[in-house]
Amino acid sequence: MRAVPLPRFLSSVKLGYLNVVNHLLAFPIIPVMVAVLLQVLELGPDELIAHWRSLGIDTIHALCTIFTVVVVATASFMSRPRPVYLVDHACFRPPRTFRVPFATFFEHASFMPFFDEKSVRFQVRILESSGLGEETCLPLANRCIPPCPSMEAACAEARLVIFSAIDELIAKTGLKPRDVDILVVNCSLFSPTPSLSAMIVNKYKMRSNIMSFNLSGMGCSAGLISIDLARSLLQAHPNSYALVVSTEIITPNFYAGNERSMLLPNCLFRMGAAAVLLSNSRREEDRAKYRLLHVVRTHEGADDRAYRCVYEEEDGEDNSGISLSKELMAVAGEALRANITAVGPLVLPVTEQLLFLASLVARRLLGPRGGKPYIPDFKRAFEHLCIHAGGRAVIDELQRSLGLPPALVEASRMTLHRFGNTSSSSLWYELAYIEAKGRMRRGDRVWMIGFGSGFKCNSAVWRCLRTPKAPVDGPWSDCIHRYPVHVPDMVKLL
Repeated sequence: MRAVPLPRFLSSVKLGYLNVVNHLLAFPIIPVMVAVLLQVLELGPDELIAHWRSLGIDTIHALCTIFTVVVVATASFMSRPRPVYLVDHACFRPPRTFRVPFATFFEHASFMPFFDEKSVRFQVRILESSGLGEETCLPLANRCIPPCPSMEAACAEARLVIFSAIDELIAKTGLKPRDVDILVVNCSLFSPTPSLSAMIVNKYKMRSNIMSFNLSGMGCSAGLISIDLARSLLQAHPNSYALVVSTEIITPNFYAGNERSMLLPNCLFRMGAAAVLLSNSRREEDRAKYRLLHVVRTHEGADDRAYRCVYEEEDGEDNSGISLSKELMAVAGEALRANITAVGPLVLPVTEQLLFLASLVARRLLGPRGGKPYIPDFKRAFEHLCIHAGGRAVIDELQRSLGLPPALVEASRMTLHRFGNTSSSSLWYELAYIEAKGRMRRGDRVWMIGFGSGFKCNSAVWRCLRTPKAPVDGPWSDCIHRYPVHVPDMVKLL
């Protein structure tokens, strides 16, 4: 007999070990159940009746027992969480006339009367290493010299991005606006009166008893907070539809000063919006794309350093803007570790949990001699990963800390390159990328990770219910054939 090569043998041993540990409870239970079943099958009808009578249980007690079991089983069934399905989603695709190539950005920054030369060069250096491409888009008001961030211009941008996404979702699903029971809108920095949710109700003539919510000030992770809110409401209202809209309105948030920590958003944030249709109706299970499995939210706001690392304030010349602290990546790493600690037990195989526990115990008992901390292999828990496309540094840090292969962060990098940081809607552009590439399969699991001010790290886990067809329309339909592209570490502009 030919000897089995050692590497193949070791991989077989590891596979056997994984199967044994992951099915640790099943191995002892199954033989016991089979033995009991075989024993019962060997008994004849008379013997079964004799055994029943030997137990001394009369008919009334038996009926009471059966009734109790039925009541408990019914109560257990009725108290189970209702499944939440993602019927479909849609993203805003900006017109090509809104493009801001690097040369245009540099030229406009140079002509701005409030930027000094150092600020212009600083923004260009940020753009050079940002990971953004030449096709990201800004609203018309921000491309004027100087920008004109009026209320009317901001509302015009909101109507454009939000209505475009909802119109596409309606076309894809056949949704009637009056069938929507729950509406959740999140936009962090633009909160007009009436609210954006009221604007949607007015535009689509939704019902007067619709449950509408407008979330603001919750940063780039607010999209998953909206999903969590919609999920909670769907648990209380059966056979309902929830429309979730995530966006960030760029027009009123252009920073017109020279404080470096407040110039970064000018370079990274771009136009975008997403509309998502959720339902708990069983009749939607056949056509729904995904089922929501878990939402895990982590809030580090009790720590002052985390609370102030993304902060809206005024500079010394009374120019308002968003200040990004130098400690942002460290704070994000801590929030991610806290979130992973909660997500891990829900999704990781038993083998990974045992290895992580063993590593933790060894380091506690032996200190540095206990070896490096064990990083769970999340590739064994998910087939796809959508990381908030907040910037190249965010994606790089997450890839490094979790030991992820380039393929798992491709959707995030390509979304950042094509659309820029679209805030809370970026996760849906990434999911659309995976679908457009034809990589999503039935049974695949998707992990979405969002970061936001406060500081927050939120996760959502989905399971694909059917293999989606490559969309004929959508944010990637005109360019998916060109992706993935090589994104250089530096694009020299000066």
